Amino acid sequence: MANQDDQFKKVIAHAKEYGYIFPSSEIYDGLSAVYDYAQNGVELKKNIREYWWKAMVQMNDNIVGIDASILMHPTTWKASGHVDAFNDPLIDNKDSKKRYRADVLVEDYVAKIEAKIEKEVTKAAKRFGDSFDKEQFLATNPRVLNYAEQAKTISKRLGQSLEKEDLADVKALIEELEIADPETGSKNWTDVKQFNLMFGTKLGASADHAMDLYLRPETAQGIFVNFLNVLKTGRMKIPFGIAQTGKAFRNEIVARQFIFRMREFEQMEMQFFIKPGTQMHWYEHWKEARLKWHLSLGLGPDNYRFHDHEKLAHYADAATDIEFRFPFGFKELEGIHSRTDFDLANHEKYSNKKLQYFDPEENKSYVPYVLETSIGIDRMFLAVFSNSLQEEELENGTTRTVLKIPAVLAPTKAAILPLVKKDGLPEVAKEIFDDLKWDFQVAYDEKDAVGRRYRRQDAAGTPFCITVDHQTREDQTVTIRHRDTMDQKRVEIKQLNEIIGQEVSMSNWLKKIQ
Repeated sequence: MANQDDQFKKVIAHAKEYGYIFPSSEIYDGLSAVYDYAQNGVELKKNIREYWWKAMVQMNDNIVGIDASILMHPTTWKASGHVDAFNDPLIDNKDSKKRYRADVLVEDYVAKIEAKIEKEVTKAAKRFGDSFDKEQFLATNPRVLNYAEQAKTISKRLGQSLEKEDLADVKALIEELEIADPETGSKNWTDVKQFNLMFGTKLGASADHAMDLYLRPETAQGIFVNFLNVLKTGRMKIPFGIAQTGKAFRNEIVARQFIFRMREFEQMEMQFFIKPGTQMHWYEHWKEARLKWHLSLGLGPDNYRFHDHEKLAHYADAATDIEFRFPFGFKELEGIHSRTDFDLANHEKYSNKKLQYFDPEENKSYVPYVLETSIGIDRMFLAVFSNSLQEEELENGTTRTVLKIPAVLAPTKAAILPLVKKDGLPEVAKEIFDDLKWDFQVAYDEKDAVGRRYRRQDAAGTPFCITVDHQTREDQTVTIRHRDTMDQKRVEIKQLNEIIGQEVSMSNWLKKIQ
């Protein structure tokens, strides 16, 4: 765990030092669990959003996008179940006065058991070398089987207790497992209580006549209330999807782990409207499609796994998470949920408007079922950033810190570096900069020795460095250096656009999904 903590601290420090993420309103000592995206962070975030949008909307002829408002009529949240059921189970430690999410305390306990399994696998892999069969080891090793059974039993009990809202049993489970306050080690717990997560606000000029509103806790409802509008104006036929990205707000009492769990965050959601009875087909389809999208970025297949929900939300008939191996263990990155007709049927009931689809093949109208894919941009950002930050031992005995962000997502695609600040080299470098900036986000850097500039760009995540030297003036060639391999190659200036384009083009990366 200590090693993981150290790595995570490095991630947080690097994000600030290289202009990715700043604590919000830091000059006033910040605001807990609220962060600002800095100059590089805003570019990476924009690129993640665009990579998702292209794959989801542009590449699918039956999916369209909308951008619904953050403020919605308050009845929306009654119909969606958020007013009555959008709660977290919280528990306080009587000695430390710290508040925790009861379910997260138990999940962290299970994660420690899973870490023991990983440890056993690593030890065995070392012992058996090339002959090691991981699948067989997991299926037969008594110690691993015992750990796996423990983890499963605890998760199942937690899921069932939360589903039945048996909060006394959640507390009993915490006590039976002897879970202590992570900061003080105290096991002196209060009862578990439910806490609603929505932020309230008011609409209106005077306090007497103001209307109580909520900041939306998810973007999905904006899609559901616009279902009929999109259906008619887009002349959509089932199956079809509506996609949206945007801010959502949750009054997380126990926000933690940097940008993993924030009070103000951004979602990328797609609601896919389908014929009732076909939901399992589409559930499997979207599980596969979404995992392929993640894998296309090359962060490594071992860093992903599916985790099926023990506890289903009140509206779902199937749900799974794509989990990612963050520095603090496997955690949810994206959710895929079969939401049945819960949302549209409830909005139909509360609004007294028919939210139905007339199916010409069946010659009848029905309320469609919905299959949802939902991912947080901030979590995706953290997955990419934390996975990309590496320290490498070089042949000459030195180390370099390098941020190997997939080139397609990198904030700055290339840095143009004149070898020296004289002999007309800066002028040539600026010409190249001015030419490339039409197609790519590029940087110009002339300060320090060129080796130090390379290291700086490596740490900032820039895939290419283009060095302009004295030979450039003679034959119009430059040196292009690749961040990941550090290979350097002499190329003609006129080839640069094509070389960079090949490596960073979204269409080239997305074709891996086909």
